[in-house]
Order: sequence, then C-alpha cells, then structure tokens
Amino acid sequence: MSTNYTCHRCLILLRANSRVRTSAQGPITICRRGISAKNTPSRKAFPDLTTKPSASYSRRSFTKQAYTFLESYGQIPKNEPTQIPSPIGLASTNTPDVTGRLLLQPNNLFHPFSQSPSPEIRRRAAFIKQHAYCPHPNHHQTRLPIAPDDPEARKSSVKLNSEPPSRVDFECPDCGIPVYCSEDHWADDYETHLEICDTLRQINEDDHDLRSGRFFPEFEYPGPQMEEAMVNMTSWDTFLYTREFRAIDEDRSMRQATRLLTYPVTIGSVLHELSPYNIRSRGRLTPEGLKSLSGEYKPLKSSNSSLVNISEALRYTLHPPRSGAGVDIKGLRPNPPPVRIFILGARAESSLPREVWVQLSHMFPRVAFHLIFIGPESMANRDHEFPLPERTPTNPFGAVVEDRISHQMKISTFVEYYHTLHKAGHFAPYDPYFDCFMLFHPGLGHPASSHEWEETLPQLLETKVPILVTGYTRWDMQRDLKWVEEKMAGELDLLMEPGENRFRSLRWDLNDLDPQDISCGNWGIWAFRGKRYLLHLAERVWSL
Repeated sequence: MSTNYTCHRCLILLRANSRVRTSAQGPITICRRGISAKNTPSRKAFPDLTTKPSASYSRRSFTKQAYTFLESYGQIPKNEPTQIPSPIGLASTNTPDVTGRLLLQPNNLFHPFSQSPSPEIRRRAAFIKQHAYCPHPNHHQTRLPIAPDDPEARKSSVKLNSEPPSRVDFECPDCGIPVYCSEDHWADDYETHLEICDTLRQINEDDHDLRSGRFFPEFEYPGPQMEEAMVNMTSWDTFLYTREFRAIDEDRSMRQATRLLTYPVTIGSVLHELSPYNIRSRGRLTPEGLKSLSGEYKPLKSSNSSLVNISEALRYTLHPPRSGAGVDIKGLRPNPPPVRIFILGARAESSLPREVWVQLSHMFPRVAFHLIFIGPESMANRDHEFPLPERTPTNPFGAVVEDRISHQMKISTFVEYYHTLHKAGHFAPYDPYFDCFMLFHPGLGHPASSHEWEETLPQLLETKVPILVTGYTRWDMQRDLKWVEEKMAGELDLLMEPGENRFRSLRWDLNDLDPQDISCGNWGIWAFRGKRYLLHLAERVWSL
C-alpha cells in the first residue's frame, strides 16, 4: 500500500540541512578521486562548463525542454491536483504551485556556486567566501588542528615563515565550490584537492537537484504493511525493497531519499529484532548490549531456592506477542505504555516531515511511540509552523505537543536543556523496557560543545537506559567515546562498539565554514549506558 503526498516539506528540510556546522569532527580521508568509481561521477562525463552558452539557447527553449522532460515521465506540474492525501492520521498539505517554473535537467545540474541559477546557492557561495580560509600550506594557521589529517596541520604555526591567512575566493572549475584564495594556490595544491574534488562536485549537483523543480518520487513513503512480510535490514536496498518503497533506480535519488530516512531507520535498525547488529563475530553488540536490547535471563538461587530472573529487553517490548485483541468487547485488552525515545540536542531531526518519522512506527506495528525532542535548537526556524506556547503551571516548560501524528505516534518538543528537565523529575521514572535515548551527532568530545554535556552525562547514566550515539566520522565517534570514558571512568557499560552505520545517509554534506570538511549524516553509531551493580550485589549476598 502506498500513498501520495506533496514533497514540498521534504525539499525545505533538505535545503535547511545544508547548514553551517562547527567543525565537530576532523576531516575524513577519502580515496583519491572520490569515494568510488561506481558512486562518483567522472569528470569526463560532463561537458566543458566553463564556456558560455550560445545566444540561441534562449529561456523559452529551456522551458520547453524542461516541460518535455517532465511530460515524457507523465509528470506535468500544472496537472497535479491541488491537494494530495497524506498517510492516515496526517493532515493534507497543499501542493506548491510549480506551473511555469524553470527546471534544471539532469544533464544540467552542475553550476559554479557563484553563478548558480538558484539565488539561495549564490548567497551560500558569498557566505563561504566571507568565512572560509584557504587550505594551502603556505598560509599561517587560523586555528589549532583537531585531527592528524586536518588540513590546518599542514600549515606553519610560525608567522614569519608563512603568508597571512586568506579567505577563499577561487572556485575550482571541476567542482564549482570556492576552495582556495587564488588560482595559483589551487594549481599548486591540485593533487591534494583531487582527493575530495569529485565528492564536492557530487555535493554541488545534489544541491542543484533539490532546486531543479523536478518531481521527487523518492519522497513517496509507503504505509503500513502486513506483519507477515518481514523487513530485511541488511542494507538500504533490502530495507527499501522489503518495506515496499517505490523503486529508486538512480544514485542521486537514493542519496536524496536516505538523507531523510537515515534518522528513523537508524533507530529502528538497532532496536528491531532483525537488527544487523548482534553478538556474533563483527556484530558489534557487546554482552551488556544483548542484555539491554535482546534480553538475557540469568537464574540466581536465593536462600529459599527460588529463581530470580533478571532481564532487560527493549526489543521484547517492541515485538510483543499477539494478545488476541479485537474490535468487539470480547477483544478488549489493556494497552502497554508507549515506548519513549528521547532525542537530545535535537536540531534538523526535529523538523523532519512527520511522514518520515511515521516510518518508525510502521517498523513496529504493535507498539505506540512517544518521540521527545529536547534541546535549545529543537524549534529553530519553525516559529511560523508552531509558535512557542507560554509557560504555564500546566505546561511549565512550554512543550509543543503533536498528538495527531498517527494513532501510534505522538511527538513532544521541549526547547530546554535535558539536565533542567531531569532535575525537575519531569520524565521520571525511567524504565529500561520502554525508554531509550538517542543522540544524533552530539559532539560530546568537541571542545566547543563538550561543556554543554558535562552536566547532562551523569544524569543520563543515572537512568540506566540505553543511549545510542551517532557521529559524522570514525574519528568523531572515537573522540566522543574517549571523552565519555574520561569523564565517567568505570561508571558506564559499552553496549555497541563504534563502527559504520549500515543506514547512514548516502549523501555527502559540506561545511560552509570549511569546504575541506565533508561528511555524511549518521556515518557511524555506538551505544552505552550507566553501569548496573544490582546483579553483582545479589550474587554476593546469595553466595553467603
């Protein structure tokens, strides 16, 4: 079963995700000439875009070609209905008026940022030129290196032997992004730039694709499916196929789709009973993680020879047995409380279209979810959508509650730090069977943001609830894990070893403050929780 709806909200979110990000991770090392020959477009496949178009290529002919392209696929914008139904429980959204809009065709997506047909990208190019520094090693350092392979590490720290820092002003003709201060420095450091040039070009084309005006079938999400149809969570391809998503045949469309779906699917891939993360060799799940997620029953003999079962199984809660419930009075059954997922430090994920988050409930059809977004930026740039309510005795923290998402999902947003809510006991008590924390790219160990987590971290460990954390790169995750272990040595259990996330975003993002810093959302994932002493204490007492 599939449902159609407008993709306008998805477009707005994807454009907003190309935000300025503090360098919370070191630059990743990419193989020469890009990621791979399969996923990276070759420079030979593109025409020479440095020459000016001929005068005969008029605006009218361009519009006619774009309209013919859409018509060949049966997607004519002016014939779209004024309203397209959304999934059950979601309000319908008006379709944007795209009649007469100039479109970029698939073979015309590459444009230098400063000469882009999109005003938004031209403003972005001006921002990069105003804030980013040239990475050439002849310049003096502008900051301390944060990683061994940081481009700043190549620069000299002695001012007498180096040129002063300079802003980027020259756009590479191959990737179209401002990367060096002059053409001479670009040519002199060309071999180093080649390591990321193809990836930067891919970012350029993906950004223009979002503003091309084309119809996006990859943003059509399926509804509920029968429980007997099992979900295969081996990879993106198997997941989308078994969840009955519309077929995606192009790499670019796949990158655009996974940029949004990576958030709910990353959570579901860890908590699902068919999760690819297990305790087997290279499964990355630790014995403590098996107890928290899959459950372990360990019999302990007491003084009266009774058996005590100790089990913490979040996956058991998400996959309850059939209770025989029905629609008549004989089928009435008590419903368990919803599974609460606390998403701390929420930013872009809090503004995801709600249709995206509903996909999480479709993965667990018998369970209700309560998503709780917490963070000072959780409602950034959303005042036109949900004005912040006043803080009253009945709503002391000014929570924005969306309880009509679907019959299985409720979303609450708190524009507040978690440690403030924890001290007030707003969410207490916590239950390992029904609660889970999720931290998307928190920057726990980054010097610019670690101070914001120092007060929160001990309170998270106090709950004894699983804490899932993602990172932009392997180095980013290792830095976060090292900081947590230094701050709370001996007070935590590692549930899942750091490693690559199978459901990471396939689209690469650019840091506007440093064009050399490219990353993809939710590249890696790991998990931990507060150490438990009850089991060891019980064994010691009962052994006496």
